[in-house]
Amino acid sequence: MRSIRPSSTTRRGGRARRTSPVLAAVALASALALTATACESGDADASAGASATAADDGKLKIPDDIKDRLKEHGIDLDKWRDGAWKDWSKDDWLREAQDYVNPIIEDLWDPDRMRDAEEPDQGVDESDISGDQGVTDPTPEPVQAEAVAPSYHANAPTAGKVFFDSPEGTMVCSATVVQDPANPGKSNMVWTAGHCVHAGKKGGWYRNIAFVPSYNDVGRSAKELETATKEEVAPYGVWWGDWAQTSDQWIEQGGSTGGDGASYDYAVIHVTPEKGSDGKSLEETVGSALPVDFDAPAVPEVEEITAIGYPAAPPYDGQTLYRCQDKPGRLSLGASDPTMYRIGCSMTAGSSGGGWVATGSDGKPALVSNTSIGPVTSGWLAGPRLDDEAKGLYDAVSEKFAGQ
Repeated sequence: MRSIRPSSTTRRGGRARRTSPVLAAVALASALALTATACESGDADASAGASATAADDGKLKIPDDIKDRLKEHGIDLDKWRDGAWKDWSKDDWLREAQDYVNPIIEDLWDPDRMRDAEEPDQGVDESDISGDQGVTDPTPEPVQAEAVAPSYHANAPTAGKVFFDSPEGTMVCSATVVQDPANPGKSNMVWTAGHCVHAGKKGGWYRNIAFVPSYNDVGRSAKELETATKEEVAPYGVWWGDWAQTSDQWIEQGGSTGGDGASYDYAVIHVTPEKGSDGKSLEETVGSALPVDFDAPAVPEVEEITAIGYPAAPPYDGQTLYRCQDKPGRLSLGASDPTMYRIGCSMTAGSSGGGWVATGSDGKPALVSNTSIGPVTSGWLAGPRLDDEAKGLYDAVSEKFAGQ
């Protein structure tokens, strides 16, 4: 997540942008210098076979349309699965909505690679953030994050981790399973931060984007995870992003320092199982999905927001789930940008993209934001208010997969 606290340096832990069919699928991840999402370079080696959907015989294969799109961009799948995806030349950073292609590389995300994913440590001076021109409330008092009790599936079934590869290495963010209006009860949609899927104005789509719901479900320690199996680390499977979409504003303005694009730092990923899920959707597999409220009350009217995620920067290690609860204040980065929510919270990078939950307009819990930025020293988090732009993005992804 990105950080923007006055009189201090700030950081971003994950980045995201709008969908790029070819590169989004082919390119995935890097983290914002100032978000509390956190990702850190890990072993970028991968040499497993590539596949994208389940065939009639139960085996995964790359659909012909994806193969054709990849070929149009000069991407050879055989070379790609053998490591060509690690070529981050500028010409490969496809940016636009029709550039997203993310072929599955089976078993790329093994327990070691998931455990080692962290956030780049990028500090940002307050001078990188323009003076607040809108309404900004006083900096909130720090709120100590509380560990979510295992099992996470029982206590926070919609939470999970997003993994991806960037030029800096293996990265990680947090994310939330959300409802799909076009497929009620059978959603394959995940909400996260834009900086967790797209690099912003100076880059394109990250690569090998995948979602793991209820990561480390029983709350094993980092030491215990060293010998854990993939089934223990990812009990509900690994789900690859077959489509991702972020805001045009994030793609055009987003950056790894300062608060650039933070007010539009959100994304939706549509996922498919790596190895099949008996025909079940992600929502059916985890048993839950949150509605998204695009008509959330104005900041002064919100009594409490709960932010949830997997903080990875010290004193946390990214392996266990935490949450913060606080009454939000307002944070304005510029007169022309929407005012953001801000809460006191000790979570650090790695929590970027994690869902913010409040009582929705119908009186029930709903996702109203996601972690975007926070100061390097931690203490507070800020997230975008979800407006018509966010709803349009959400509806577009839902409609794209209607009836599937």
